[in-house]
Amino acid sequence: MYIFSLWKRLFFGPRVTEAKRSFFLSTTSPVEAVGCELAAEIRRLYGGRSLRIRAVDGGSTNAEEIELTALGNAYYDIERFGLSFVASPRHADMLFVTGPVTRNLEHAVRTTYEAAPHPCIVVAIGDGACTGGIWKDSYAVVGPVDAVIPVAIRIPGDPPSPTDILRGVLGALRTAAHTRV
Repeated sequence: MYIFSLWKRLFFGPRVTEAKRSFFLSTTSPVEAVGCELAAEIRRLYGGRSLRIRAVDGGSTNAEEIELTALGNAYYDIERFGLSFVASPRHADMLFVTGPVTRNLEHAVRTTYEAAPHPCIVVAIGDGACTGGIWKDSYAVVGPVDAVIPVAIRIPGDPPSPTDILRGVLGALRTAAHTRV
Protein backbone atom coordinates (compact mmCIF):
# COMPACT_ATOMS: atom_id res chain seq x y z
CA MET A 1 0.00 0.00 0.00
CA TYR A 2 2.88 2.34 0.80
CA ILE A 3 4.39 1.91 -2.66
CA PHE A 4 1.21 3.15 -4.36
CA SER A 5 1.07 6.30 -2.26
CA LEU A 6 4.76 6.89 -3.01
CA TRP A 7 4.18 6.52 -6.76
CA LYS A 8 1.16 8.78 -6.55
CA ARG A 9 3.23 11.44 -4.82
CA LEU A 10 6.13 11.08 -7.26
CA PHE A 11 4.13 11.09 -10.49
CA PHE A 12 1.11 13.21 -9.61
CA GLY A 13 2.34 15.23 -6.65
CA PRO A 14 3.76 18.73 -6.51
CA ARG A 15 5.99 19.85 -9.36
CA VAL A 16 9.59 20.96 -9.09
CA THR A 17 10.21 24.42 -7.71
CA GLU A 18 11.94 25.73 -10.83
CA ALA A 19 10.13 26.42 -14.06
CA LYS A 20 11.08 24.15 -16.95
CA ARG A 21 12.28 27.08 -19.07
CA SER A 22 15.00 27.88 -16.52
CA PHE A 23 16.72 24.56 -17.21
CA PHE A 24 17.54 25.41 -20.81
CA LEU A 25 19.73 28.05 -22.38
CA SER A 26 17.77 30.70 -24.13
CA THR A 27 18.73 31.49 -27.69
CA THR A 28 19.56 35.03 -26.58
CA SER A 29 22.17 34.06 -23.98
CA PRO A 30 25.70 35.44 -24.46
CA VAL A 31 27.05 31.90 -24.85
CA GLU A 32 24.66 31.14 -27.70
CA ALA A 33 25.31 34.46 -29.42
CA VAL A 34 29.09 34.09 -29.33
CA GLY A 35 28.86 30.39 -30.14
CA CYS A 36 26.82 30.94 -33.28
CA GLU A 37 29.29 33.57 -34.53
CA LEU A 38 32.15 31.23 -33.66
CA ALA A 39 30.57 28.30 -35.50
CA ALA A 40 30.08 30.43 -38.61
CA GLU A 41 33.69 31.67 -38.51
CA ILE A 42 35.05 28.12 -38.03
CA ARG A 43 32.94 26.85 -40.94
CA ARG A 44 34.23 29.69 -43.11
CA LEU A 45 37.89 29.19 -42.20
CA TYR A 46 38.11 25.42 -41.80
CA GLY A 47 35.44 24.24 -44.24
CA GLY A 48 33.42 22.02 -41.92
CA ARG A 49 36.31 20.68 -39.85
CA SER A 50 36.43 21.56 -36.17
CA LEU A 51 38.97 23.91 -34.65
CA ARG A 52 41.32 21.80 -32.55
CA ILE A 53 42.75 23.27 -29.36
CA ARG A 54 45.67 22.11 -27.21
CA ALA A 55 45.78 23.57 -23.70
CA VAL A 56 49.18 24.04 -22.05
CA ASP A 57 49.72 24.96 -18.42
CA GLY A 58 52.72 27.26 -18.13
CA GLY A 59 52.56 27.40 -14.34
CA SER A 60 49.10 28.69 -13.46
CA THR A 61 47.05 28.35 -10.29
CA ASN A 62 44.60 26.04 -12.15
CA ALA A 63 41.83 28.65 -12.01
CA GLU A 64 42.04 29.03 -15.80
CA GLU A 65 42.06 25.26 -16.27
CA ILE A 66 38.82 25.00 -14.31
CA GLU A 67 37.24 27.50 -16.71
CA LEU A 68 38.62 25.56 -19.70
CA THR A 69 37.13 22.38 -18.26
CA ALA A 70 33.81 24.19 -17.92
CA LEU A 71 33.86 24.81 -21.69
CA GLY A 72 33.34 21.08 -22.20
CA ASN A 73 30.49 20.65 -19.74
CA ALA A 74 26.83 20.37 -20.70
CA TYR A 75 26.12 24.09 -20.23
CA TYR A 76 28.77 25.48 -22.57
CA ASP A 77 29.37 22.37 -24.75
CA ILE A 78 31.86 23.95 -27.16
CA GLU A 79 31.83 20.93 -29.44
CA ARG A 80 28.43 22.00 -30.77
CA PHE A 81 30.14 25.18 -32.03
CA GLY A 82 32.94 23.29 -33.75
CA LEU A 83 35.72 23.45 -31.16
CA SER A 84 37.43 20.45 -29.61
CA PHE A 85 40.34 19.85 -27.27
CA VAL A 86 43.08 17.48 -28.48
CA ALA A 87 45.75 15.63 -26.56
CA SER A 88 48.60 16.20 -28.98
CA PRO A 89 49.99 19.55 -30.14
CA ARG A 90 50.59 17.94 -33.54
CA HIS A 91 46.82 17.95 -34.11
CA ALA A 92 46.21 21.48 -32.82
CA ASP A 93 45.25 24.59 -34.75
CA MET A 94 45.32 26.73 -31.61
CA LEU A 95 47.29 26.66 -28.35
CA PHE A 96 45.80 27.88 -25.08
CA VAL A 97 48.56 28.78 -22.62
CA THR A 98 47.63 29.54 -19.03
CA GLY A 99 49.64 31.07 -16.24
CA PRO A 100 52.96 32.85 -16.23
CA VAL A 101 55.67 30.66 -17.71
CA THR A 102 57.79 29.24 -14.92
CA ARG A 103 61.42 28.30 -15.37
CA ASN A 104 60.52 24.62 -14.92
CA LEU A 105 57.90 24.72 -17.69
CA GLU A 106 59.60 27.07 -20.16
CA HIS A 107 61.01 24.16 -22.18
CA ALA A 108 57.64 22.36 -22.20
CA VAL A 109 55.80 25.44 -23.51
CA ARG A 110 58.41 26.02 -26.20
CA THR A 111 58.50 22.40 -27.39
CA THR A 112 54.69 22.25 -27.45
CA TYR A 113 54.63 25.33 -29.67
CA GLU A 114 57.33 23.89 -31.94
CA ALA A 115 55.45 20.58 -32.23
CA ALA A 116 52.24 22.28 -33.37
CA PRO A 117 51.70 22.70 -37.12
CA HIS A 118 52.18 26.27 -38.28
CA PRO A 119 50.50 28.66 -38.55
CA CYS A 120 49.39 28.02 -35.00
CA ILE A 121 47.34 30.60 -33.12
CA VAL A 122 48.61 31.08 -29.56
CA VAL A 123 46.13 32.43 -27.00
CA ALA A 124 47.34 33.62 -23.58
CA ILE A 125 44.55 33.01 -21.06
CA GLY A 126 44.43 34.84 -17.74
CA ASP A 127 46.35 37.68 -16.17
CA GLY A 128 49.33 35.47 -15.43
CA ALA A 129 49.72 34.47 -19.08
CA CYS A 130 49.14 38.01 -20.37
CA THR A 131 51.34 40.05 -18.03
CA GLY A 132 52.95 37.66 -15.58
CA GLY A 133 50.34 38.58 -12.98
CA ILE A 134 51.39 38.89 -9.36
CA TRP A 135 54.32 36.54 -10.05
CA LYS A 136 56.00 38.65 -12.76
CA ASP A 137 58.98 39.62 -10.59
CA SER A 138 59.43 36.21 -9.01
CA TYR A 139 62.74 34.38 -9.39
CA ALA A 140 60.85 31.25 -10.52
CA VAL A 141 58.99 32.93 -13.39
CA VAL A 142 60.35 33.65 -16.86
CA GLY A 143 57.48 36.04 -17.53
CA PRO A 144 54.31 36.18 -19.57
CA VAL A 145 53.79 33.76 -22.43
CA ASP A 146 55.06 36.19 -25.08
CA ALA A 147 58.49 36.12 -23.40
CA VAL A 148 58.76 32.49 -24.60
CA ILE A 149 56.58 32.11 -27.72
CA PRO A 150 54.68 34.56 -29.96
CA VAL A 151 51.14 35.30 -28.78
CA ALA A 152 48.28 36.22 -31.13
CA ILE A 153 45.54 37.04 -28.60
CA ARG A 154 45.48 37.81 -24.89
CA ILE A 155 42.38 37.10 -22.80
CA PRO A 156 42.80 38.91 -19.45
CA GLY A 157 40.99 37.94 -16.28
CA ASP A 158 41.72 36.12 -13.10
CA PRO A 159 40.36 33.78 -14.42
CA PRO A 160 38.39 34.84 -17.49
CA SER A 161 34.91 33.36 -17.75
CA PRO A 162 34.18 30.68 -20.35
CA THR A 163 32.15 33.23 -22.32
CA ASP A 164 35.14 35.61 -22.33
CA ILE A 165 37.32 32.75 -23.56
CA LEU A 166 34.90 32.06 -26.41
CA ARG A 167 34.90 35.77 -27.31
CA GLY A 168 38.70 35.72 -27.31
CA VAL A 169 38.78 32.67 -29.61
CA LEU A 170 36.39 34.45 -31.97
CA GLY A 171 38.66 37.50 -31.96
CA ALA A 172 41.70 35.31 -32.59
CA LEU A 173 40.04 33.65 -35.57
CA ARG A 174 39.00 37.00 -37.04
CA THR A 175 42.52 38.35 -36.58
CA ALA A 176 44.05 35.23 -38.14
CA ALA A 177 41.63 35.45 -41.07
CA HIS A 178 42.66 39.05 -41.78
CA THR A 179 46.38 38.24 -41.64
CA ARG A 180 46.00 35.30 -44.06
CA VAL A 181 44.25 37.37 -46.73
